[in-house]
Order: sequence, then structure tokens, then C-alpha cells
Amino acid sequence: MESDIVSVGVQQALSADFTIWGMFMKADPVVKSVMVILAIASIWSWSVMIEKSLAFGRLKRLSRKFEDQFWSGKPLDDLYNKMKDRADHPMARVFTAAMSEWSRIKDSPIRSDSFSVGAKDRLEKVMTVTVNRELEKAEKNLSVLATIGSSAPFIGLFGTVWGIMNAFQAIAATQDTNLAVVAPGIAEALFATALGLVAAIPAVIGYNRYTAALNSYAVRLEGFAQEFSAILSRQIDERTK
Repeated sequence: MESDIVSVGVQQALSADFTIWGMFMKADPVVKSVMVILAIASIWSWSVMIEKSLAFGRLKRLSRKFEDQFWSGKPLDDLYNKMKDRADHPMARVFTAAMSEWSRIKDSPIRSDSFSVGAKDRLEKVMTVTVNRELEKAEKNLSVLATIGSSAPFIGLFGTVWGIMNAFQAIAATQDTNLAVVAPGIAEALFATALGLVAAIPAVIGYNRYTAALNSYAVRLEGFAQEFSAILSRQIDERTK
């Protein structure tokens, strides 16, 4: 008799709908809410990663093209006149901001040592502010990946705990511990954890990858700013002799 009850329970458990949609539809409203939140978080993180992949690829491509023009030996004033209204990436904006300040410096009739020191300081400040502003723009939405990566597993765990509580309540209500009673609730609970991991793992990988890409680009942009500052500083020194 007992074996027949177990057999029936196994058959009922096997006949239950354990598809993703089936488990979602049978889940408790709280667990459903957790699943929806995690699904939205996963979609959001992937959209951020795709956007960052395209953005950093574009930055590298445009920066490489600009550096070729910058180091081609052509007059910097010609490059500035060409790019001042079309600076569409960080390196070009650093260049145009510095050249705009340089235009005011070279048009000044003053030729003293104190003026030279002040001019160099202004140039460095202009480029530093521009670099920081551009890096802040490039960093936009990376915090979304960090937040999803750190919080999604805990949100999924909350859904799991809630689902297991419901499973225990069903056991207590039916006084039955066979698979037909236990399996669906446990499956729904574990599905919430799985969704949390599905959302968190790509977000963490994406955050690490694009943070490294941002750091690499920051070094490149700051290096350009320092080299350009040195070039303009030499020109200021030549004008004060």
C-alpha cells in the first residue's frame, strides 16, 4: 500500500509542468515578483554590456584615427580648425579644449616668466578637467552591472527561501511528504536562485571586463594629455625667451 502511494506520488511529480513558463505560472506571487525582477535585471545588464562593448570599440577606433592625425606632423592649428566643431570622442575633446586655451595664451602680448608658469598651469587644469569629465561619461552605467552582480544572487535566494517556506506549508497542510507535494515547490524555489545566478554572473563578468577597458583607456587618454601638455609647454617656453 505504501509503495503504491509512493508510486502515485512519483507519477504526479513527473506529470507536473517543470518548464520555465510552467514553474513561473504556478509560483507564489512573491516568487513571481522575484523572477520578474531578476529577468528585468538580466535584460538590463545585457543591454548595458552591449552598449559598452560598442562604445569602447568606437572609442578605440576613433582614438587610433585621431592619434594618426595628431602625430602626422601637420600643424596643430590646422587639426584644431578641422576638429573644433566636430570633436566626437574624448581624445579629440581634450585636444580642442587645450587648443582653445592655447589660442588665448598665444594671442596674449605678455611674455614674462610668471605668465609662462600661469599659462602652463591653466593648460594642465583644462586638460585634467576635460579628461575627468570624459572618463566619468565613459563610466556611465557600469554601476548598474556592479549592483546587479552583487544583489541578484541575494534576490534569488530570497525567492528560494520564500518558495521553500511555501513547500513546507503545503506539506503541513496536506500531511503528505510525497514528491507530488514537495517537488513543485522546491523546483520553483530553486528556479529563483538559478535566475539570480543567470542575472549576476554575466553582470560581474561584464563589470570586470569593462572596468578593465575603462582603466586601459584612461591610461591612454591621460598619457595623451601629458604628451600634449609637454608639447604646448615647450612652445610657451620658446615664446617667453
